[in-house]
Amino acid sequence: MEPTSTETTGATARREGPLAGLRVIELAHIMSGPVCGMMLADMGADVIKVEKVPGGDDCRRFAPVLASGESASFMIVNRNKRGIALNLKTPGGREVLRRMLASADVVTENYRRGTMEKLGMGYDALKVDNPGLIYCAISGFGRSGPYADKGGFDLIAQGMSGLMSMTGEPGQAPIKAGSPVTDINAGILAALGICAAYASRQRTGRGQMVDTSLFEAGLQQMYWAFANYFADGTVLPKAGSANPTSAPYQAFETRDGWINVGAANQANYERLVGVLAIPGLADDTRFATNAGRLGHREELAAILGARLRERTTAEWLAAFDAIGLPCGPVLGVPDAATHEQAIARGMIVETDHPLAGRMAGIGLPIHFSETGTAAPRPAPLLGQHTVEVLREYGFSDARIRAFEAEGAVVVPAAQQA
Repeated sequence: MEPTSTETTGATARREGPLAGLRVIELAHIMSGPVCGMMLADMGADVIKVEKVPGGDDCRRFAPVLASGESASFMIVNRNKRGIALNLKTPGGREVLRRMLASADVVTENYRRGTMEKLGMGYDALKVDNPGLIYCAISGFGRSGPYADKGGFDLIAQGMSGLMSMTGEPGQAPIKAGSPVTDINAGILAALGICAAYASRQRTGRGQMVDTSLFEAGLQQMYWAFANYFADGTVLPKAGSANPTSAPYQAFETRDGWINVGAANQANYERLVGVLAIPGLADDTRFATNAGRLGHREELAAILGARLRERTTAEWLAAFDAIGLPCGPVLGVPDAATHEQAIARGMIVETDHPLAGRMAGIGLPIHFSETGTAAPRPAPLLGQHTVEVLREYGFSDARIRAFEAEGAVVVPAAQQA
């Protein structure tokens, strides 16, 4: 039986966005897959998150765990999804998932290669009955190559992609980026691939496999580094906040904090020199060209740094803004979360969670002039929508009770018959 249309189901009728009507079954967990699913959900897709029994997504136990018992880490990447809990080790759990996948538009998973095939639900099996299915697999290293069967995590991908070789100050041990950039970027790439496959399906009627990985998501972050290496074999060293292609383009300490200065071209460098009014700097031949500034970056940074420490960040921001010089403060998380530009762009959204209460999260960083985006809903409780979703797929209440007795599904106590 086909599921009820997302256009008429009461639980999803208020959803908007360019992907409205697209049904996504999310089998992914922790970070990369859930980021992909949340982006699709924010753009209007009906994303049904399938969590394992027992315990659900491992991210539910990641810090910080609130007094309500809910994980803030889980909630921030699972907004706007409906959630069910299935035990795929039981016949009933597998029966439910097969029925869901038989009519899905998209399925996402980030298991190791072969996991879905062992369940009889790999892409080759599923596309026989559902040729329009878009099957998205996110893994550590991708579905091909000598590392295809290895597990992968953000730390490993950052190290192998070269990111850690460039992060930090000269002479420091390898340092990862503070944010799990390969996890997050892999989720973004997966969402992009799904949208591209969906556009192709609109023309051809056929779905396809979409395959990306944390390793590739890390490599993609290395454009400038590989540009230098491919050009002449240059391996860029660690340079802190500095840029390998232009100078001055880095963070400088001020009297009360830090400021980023983006004098990345000749015109902006001359603007900077003019407003700083450092005696002799405008005539210093070492810094007359970008090549010279790169060659003498440490000397230039020392000269600029001494001047910038004389005034506050706010004073320098006002002076630089007045001449159109790209600049910005180096903010901590509390200030970034309350920054007027973040608020104005809708990047901080709030939802009312049934247990945790009012929760803030990061909004969709894409804006649409016509279709809008989905109204934010909180991340689901474990199994919160199990009954609702199973009814949509044609399972009777008696059958749902049988699944529950078998241990195939989790139904919250408040919904039990």
